[in-house]
Amino acid sequence: MWADTVLASPGYVIGVIVYSGKHTRSQMNTKIAQSKMCLLDIEVNFLSKILFSFLVILSIGISTLNGFHGDWKMFYFRVVLLLSSIIPISLRVNLDLAKLWYSYNINNDVGIKGAFARNSNIPEDLGRIQFLITDKTGTLTQNDMICKKIFTEYA
Repeated sequence: MWADTVLASPGYVIGVIVYSGKHTRSQMNTKIAQSKMCLLDIEVNFLSKILFSFLVILSIGISTLNGFHGDWKMFYFRVVLLLSSIIPISLRVNLDLAKLWYSYNINNDVGIKGAFARNSNIPEDLGRIQFLITDKTGTLTQNDMICKKIFTEYA
């Protein structure tokens, strides 16, 4: 019996529990949920990491050229503060505000009644669609048994 199985009749079941390791179906389905990020967020995060590395290297270079005399740690932090505009935080804010605006417009569009953007990544994901495969009725998903029946009838 599978885990969390409920008996339909008021009977009982006698069974033996055998541990078969991590390769059982119930153990393989217990994975840590991944956070879903859109491709644009991943690209902006990657570029921010590159720019931060460039900022640190450039600050170390300027501090080294100035020399390590006096209060050189304070000079290093001053250089980091002056060069912090290399990392475009306003880009992240503008992207998030644009996503919220587009999601709001999708929710309130009269032309597509019933559309509801559950998160702000929907507009970007819609912009990256290349192919849309549907059947004749426009249904996006089909039951496997119905598909098998259709393919065997027309084969």
